[in-house]
Amino acid sequence: MTNRIYLASTSPRRRDLLRQIGVRFDPLVFRTGERGEDTDIDESPFEGESVEHYVERLALTKAHAGFRRLRWRHLPAHPVLAADTTLSVDGEIIGKPASIEHAGEILARLSGRSHQVLTAVAMSDGERTRSLVSISEVRFRPLAGPEIRHYLATGESMDKAGAYAIQGRAAMFIEHVDGSYSGIMGLPLCETAALLATFGYSLYP
Repeated sequence: MTNRIYLASTSPRRRDLLRQIGVRFDPLVFRTGERGEDTDIDESPFEGESVEHYVERLALTKAHAGFRRLRWRHLPAHPVLAADTTLSVDGEIIGKPASIEHAGEILARLSGRSHQVLTAVAMSDGERTRSLVSISEVRFRPLAGPEIRHYLATGESMDKAGAYAIQGRAAMFIEHVDGSYSGIMGLPLCETAALLATFGYSLYP
């Protein structure tokens, strides 16, 4: 019976979501310069790759990389959980903004229309690896230029897939959600709980 896992993510939102459902975990941070070939996971999409395949591939890559680090550091062998979130607009992958200007361009593109938020969650124990993908639809109301600029000034856009945080001030932009709220935040709890059960982690001690 697994009673603890590692989370291969620096996201405070994912940590909070795991705590919300009572998961006991240790953060597995990827230190810069450690075993150079895995220091940075290449997030470039493959040519012709679908958005769903892309986000699942990255989550699986992160889970595998996390377990390798576990062995390198001679840490106790608990399963490693990883996740990746991206947006899809007209089938195009929309990730994290590269700059404030880029964030503004993304928000302007999302204005007054629907987009998909895909979050893949993956677990590995070194022998088995499993993954699930959550797909949600989010519709933004039309956004005026000044309110986009005001939102950008909060700094909330940076390091967020799609340049917004649904649990933050961007909530006032959202007219409709169809899917998983926690998945849009970055960790779909229904799918995560299913993976935990597969690896023998009990949420009901």
